[in-house]
Amino acid sequence: QVQLVESGGGQVQAGGSLRLSCVASGLTFSRCAMAWFRQAPGKEREFVAATTWQGGSIYYLYYRDHVKDRFTISRFNAKNTVYLQMNSLKAEDTAVYYCAASADVERMRSVDHDDVETMATMDYEYWGQGTQVTVSS
Repeated sequence: QVQLVESGGGQVQAGGSLRLSCVASGLTFSRCAMAWFRQAPGKEREFVAATTWQGGSIYYLYYRDHVKDRFTISRFNAKNTVYLQMNSLKAEDTAVYYCAASADVERMRSVDHDDVETMATMDYEYWGQGTQVTVSS
C-alpha cells in the first residue's frame, strides 16, 4: 500500500521560508517521479514542481515559472523523502500543498527536461492528504 505523508506546513509572514517534506512508503522511491501541487481556496489545483529519475543518478527538475526562483525541490532517496524549500513566500502562495508520485518510470522518463507543461498535466497515481501553508502579508 502506497502512502505519501506531507508535513512542514504552517503560518509564516510574507518574505519568510518553509520547508515541506513528503515521506513515501510502499513504492520504489528512487525511481519514482515526485511532485508538489497546491490548491488555493476557490482555485484549481496547480503544479508547483517535480523531480523525475532519468537513469543512474540523474534526476530532472521541473518548476512553474512563478516559483522557480524561490522554491527548490529536492529528494533524499535514503529516507524516501522529497522536499520543497520555499523562500521569499508571498500571500499568493497560501494554499494546501500536496505531494504526488508516479511509479510509471518509462512515461516520466519520456518527458523532456524542459517540458514543464507535460509534467504539470500528467496523471500521478498517488497523492498525499496535503499540508496547509498560510502566508500573511
